[in-house]
Formats: sequence, C-alpha cells, structure tokens
Amino acid sequence: MDLTVEETRSKRSIQLSNIPPDATVCQLKDLIHKKHRKYHPSRTEIRLSARDKGLKEEETLESRGITSGSTVYLKDLGPQIGWTTVFLIEYTGPLVLYLIFYMRPSLIYGGGASAVPYHAVVHLAAACWSFHYAKRLLETVFVHRFSHGTMPLFNLFKNSGYYWSFASYIAYYVNHPLYTAPSFGWSQIYVFFALFAVSEVGNLSAHLLLKNLRPPGTTTRRIPRPDYNPLNGLFNYVSCPNYTYEIMAWIAFTGMTQTLAAAFFTLAGFAQMATWALGKHRNYRREFPEYPKGRKAIVPWLL
Repeated sequence: MDLTVEETRSKRSIQLSNIPPDATVCQLKDLIHKKHRKYHPSRTEIRLSARDKGLKEEETLESRGITSGSTVYLKDLGPQIGWTTVFLIEYTGPLVLYLIFYMRPSLIYGGGASAVPYHAVVHLAAACWSFHYAKRLLETVFVHRFSHGTMPLFNLFKNSGYYWSFASYIAYYVNHPLYTAPSFGWSQIYVFFALFAVSEVGNLSAHLLLKNLRPPGTTTRRIPRPDYNPLNGLFNYVSCPNYTYEIMAWIAFTGMTQTLAAAFFTLAGFAQMATWALGKHRNYRREFPEYPKGRKAIVPWLL
C-alpha cells in the first residue's frame, strides 16, 4: 500500500510505496529512515493525527485502520539518549556529591569543619545513602528492562538537576558541623534504620519480580502478582510496590536523620512517584480486564 507521512512540525510530506499491509509501526519507521536518514527510528513517533499519542512499535498498520492512501504523522522527538546511560548519569551524581560533603567537609564549610567530629548517625546516613544509589546503579545495569530504548536528551538535564540538587541540599545539612542528632536518640535511629533496610530489600524484590515479567528483548506486559518472597506480598495491595518501598525508604531516612531537607525530598519524590504509579495503574486496568479490582496505585487502600 501507499502512504503519505507528514512531519508534524515542518508539515513536510514523505511518500512511501509498496508497504505490506501487515507491516508494523517499527518497520514503517525503518522505511522512513532509509528514505530520510535524519529521521532515526529512536527519535521518531508515528501518530494517527498530529496531536495523538505515538503508536506502539509492535502494532501493525492494518490493526490501526491504516490503509492505502492514508496519511500518518511523524513526530520528531529530537536528540535521544539511552535509558541506561540516563540512569547511570542521574544516579552517579547524587552518590559522588553526597560523599564529597561527607568526606571533605572542609571544602564546603571551611577549614575548621574537619576538626568537628561527626555524630554516629551521620556515618550511618552516608552508608544508607551510598547503598541506595549504588543499588540503583547496579539495578540499572543488571536488572531493569526498558520498554523504550531512549528518551529526549533535554530530559537528562532536567532529571539530573533534580537528583543532583537535592543530593547537595540534603548532604549540606546532614554533614554540617552544627548538625544535631535526632530528638529520641538511638531508639529513633534504630527504628528508622530498620525500616530503611527492609524498604530497600523490598524495592529490590519488586524490581526483580517486574524484570521476570518481561522476557529479554521484548515489550511483553503481564499482570504482576506476588511470588514466594513475602516482601512481594505488597503486590496484592498496590500496582507499584517498588515506588511504595522507595517512599518508605526515604521516610525512614528522614526519620533517622531528622532533617527538613530529607523531608522535602521525600515529599517531592512521593508527588512524582504517585503520578507515575497512577498512570501505570490506569494502564494496567485498561489493558487487563481481569486486573485485580482491590489494588490501589501506590498507597494500600488509599491511593
């Protein structure tokens, strides 16, 4: 069949001929790239109209009602960067920046800062922070499977700015020479440290379960269900327990260090993750009619 492809921004038209009706969106993007090298498949979306969402790459043209003589729309997403690279950059920054504040306080607070001894909770906080971001880096390399290979390059600066600035903000106060220990002493520290440890293990458990739902090299989606790991029992109550555990970990870090900076980071993170979780929850319910009705998105029984 013959198609007209219109670029949404420039309104430029591209004519394509002899396209098999059962061709996929991915194959159509490859054909466009062969004709115009500028439009690399990783930076384009195919749409039914200029304002629609992009079609899934595995969908066939005929399944979306595209026939010979139709016009489809090409959205140029701009320069792209791989998700693995994005996460490695995003998470390396907070790890390195925090450790600079912790290990070289004289660079931040002045020469006399190194002579002020840290409270033990400051060392524990540095260990927790380092563990969290080291885990994220290892998960990026060995665990996560991304449904989309790339994201717009501009978003890297936005996302990194968020993580890096909050890391510096929190590190400044936790490692400050005038930092004061939590109000309830070691009882408070131990309770919240235990919550942090359980939350980190729970987050990893959820990520491993989600990884096993998607075979390598595919975009297969299935309903996540609890397995033998008791920490994954949270899947009975929420669609995104990885986010639930993540928020629990930062609540624990906030309670353990008793700093407003960590509390602000936790609130900002919850707002963002709740938005992501609600979107994923809606997609699950739309895609799977048999999806468990009692589940919430991120907070059991509430949200």
